[in-house]
Amino acid sequence: MVELVKEAMHASVSDPVAASMNFLNEVAGRYPDAISLAAGRPYEGFYDTADITRYLDLYTGHLRAQGQTEEQVRRALMQYGRTNGQIHGLIARMLATDEGIEVPAEAISVTAGCQEAMIMALRGLCATPDDVLLAAEPCYVGITGAARVLNIDVVPVPEDPDGLDPRRVAEVARAVRAQGRRARALYLVPDFSNPSGRCLDLPARRALLDVAEAEDLLILEDDPYGLFGLDDRPRPRLKSLDEQQRVIYLGSFAKSVFPGARIGFLVADQTVVDATGRRTLLAEELSTIKSMVTVNTSPIAQAVVGGVLVESGCSLKAANVEKIAFYRRNLRRLLDALDRHLPAPWRDEAGISWNVPAGGFFAVLDVPVAADEKLLEVSASRHGVLWTPMSFFYTDGGTHSLRLSCSGLDPDTLEEGVRRLAALLRDQIA
Repeated sequence: MVELVKEAMHASVSDPVAASMNFLNEVAGRYPDAISLAAGRPYEGFYDTADITRYLDLYTGHLRAQGQTEEQVRRALMQYGRTNGQIHGLIARMLATDEGIEVPAEAISVTAGCQEAMIMALRGLCATPDDVLLAAEPCYVGITGAARVLNIDVVPVPEDPDGLDPRRVAEVARAVRAQGRRARALYLVPDFSNPSGRCLDLPARRALLDVAEAEDLLILEDDPYGLFGLDDRPRPRLKSLDEQQRVIYLGSFAKSVFPGARIGFLVADQTVVDATGRRTLLAEELSTIKSMVTVNTSPIAQAVVGGVLVESGCSLKAANVEKIAFYRRNLRRLLDALDRHLPAPWRDEAGISWNVPAGGFFAVLDVPVAADEKLLEVSASRHGVLWTPMSFFYTDGGTHSLRLSCSGLDPDTLEEGVRRLAALLRDQIA
């Protein structure tokens, strides 16, 4: 029997972050009755399998209304299809309707989940070992994992309590340049980020675009939670403010439709010029990478998402009215439950605090004890509650903080989860 030496395999196989997330899944598997404040998955109460065929019918009806024959409709759903996808026109209308992002449909690539969009952007932009990715820290593990698979170095840019400071981005980019390397792009989630829940204000967004221009950076703007603010105040996407085409926008339908569709997209309207002077859109060039990874995104899955867009008039805000209200209530319920079960002045004396996000799925709790894998095991086995150590999202840090998710639970279960968490902390502090 063949035996492979793990140390001789690619470093991504032994990625400590991936190992930590696997540990979290293993703990959840061993304690199935534990309430999970760890998973950032959407609430399943909105899902009905009958909707899948309904959305398919809506989309095929849309194709017929555009004059396509039955043969063309069949081919659209059951053949390979365009590498960059077939619902790009609907997505372009959605971006214009909901976000004020005006881009040609050809600048959009429909991907097999947002993770593929990240891999396409990173592989296309980072051409040499000296090209590095800057990333706001704490950082979503998906982008750091993708970079690890592609042998791309990630340089962290620490967030402040108010989010990413554009001046810090400029400092890190210059420090990278002084080392003889090139900061090719910056990754961040400007709205209710995973894991910190922080949100950039408008002046910081404009300043960040100015820094990108001054330091010759592209920005990878990931927007999985932008729909789910606690209020309706306008929070313009970086891409909608992008006058110099510095922003590559990464989107996903996992939260707004359902994760099982596995549909994401990227908007890359930057111009690419080759040695002969020929000009193309970056999205078209990146399609070459996609064709060697997934060939094309499932047309059937695209059709399901296309049906949602057709039904809603290409507005995810309209399609998600109930979900937006639910996630708002759940985030408020989480914050209220923390206040009740960890009341002042006890929490102040104990050294416990948490942030108050303006939206999204997550909040961060700071505690006076090590929030590590050992404590997580105790939490699951003795108190029946799961959470995510914030250290999973840092290169070095987050050792006394934990991420709490409020998205996947009904309100009463969420309340009980916080009660169990409070019991754990009281026991540990005592």
